[in-house]
Amino acid sequence: MKIVLFSANEAETAQAITALDPAFTVTSVAGPITAEIVDSYTDADVISGFAGCDFSAAILSRLPKLRFIAIRATGFDSVDLDYCRAHGIQVSNVPVYGDSTVAEHAFGLLLALSRSTVPCAEATRRGDFAYTPARGFELRGKIFGAIGTGHIGRRAIEMAHGFGMSVIAYDEYPSPLLRDAPNVRYAPLDELLAQADIISLHVPATPETDGMIGESQFARMKRGAVLINTARGQVVDNAALLRALESGYLAAAGLDVLPDESLLRHPAALFAPDTPAAPATMRDVLAARVLASLPNVIVTPHNAYNTAEAFRRITETTAANIKAFAQGNPINLVT
Repeated sequence: MKIVLFSANEAETAQAITALDPAFTVTSVAGPITAEIVDSYTDADVISGFAGCDFSAAILSRLPKLRFIAIRATGFDSVDLDYCRAHGIQVSNVPVYGDSTVAEHAFGLLLALSRSTVPCAEATRRGDFAYTPARGFELRGKIFGAIGTGHIGRRAIEMAHGFGMSVIAYDEYPSPLLRDAPNVRYAPLDELLAQADIISLHVPATPETDGMIGESQFARMKRGAVLINTARGQVVDNAALLRALESGYLAAAGLDVLPDESLLRHPAALFAPDTPAAPATMRDVLAARVLASLPNVIVTPHNAYNTAEAFRRITETTAANIKAFAQGNPINLVT
């Protein structure tokens, strides 16, 4: 069985999969799968990559032997599932690997914003120890609004309680694990937006969550609220976010995810002859650049998952997914 790992800078993943069965032939590719390189791997039975890899029909149709995609992430919105279903390609993900990892990053962004940590560190690096930032705020006593109460959302709620915050939660499917939790109550989204001091997003990328936080939602938020997004970039209309920040209505934002991240990482693709530069795409890319330049915004490069512990769980689960598929009993399927 020929297995190709894309964006595979971590040697332990290839080693873990090779150790499963000596009959596996594992090839590691440092970069993501692209139209330029896909034809070099037409003999692949299995491919694996992170959520940012392009598993569109245009790519997958050029892999005639492909039967299994192992996503090394929880999100699988980069995969054309309709194409996979039509062509007998099974897809698995890593359902749980980073609940603490991502929730901790969300609070890292929040704490950095609450005390102007980034501009303070930049000031002392240039020798300015007299720098006085804008006055910060405490987390204790604030209302934490958790939008999405899956594994990561629930862990963020635990952390909010540790800081002495009360919690309002919203989820289309409320978690029974929070039914009797103290200091947590579910509320309609509009009520959460109106009352929360900090709004933290923990929902997956689905058609229903695309643009979930836009102009009307920002208008319903409490003046001076802070938005944290470690979920998916397309959940937030970043042009609307930019307007809310520049008007002073929203105090700050911490973002680990943005729309069109592949274009932000490889901007030259915007000018490739075969790339249709849609106005919405150009708007998203420009909004991301402007947001990253604002003093009351922290943007990190989709790094919330990046801990040794999370990578170990990703590696172990991906290896188990591939082994189960090879044995005819696939697990963690999303198709």
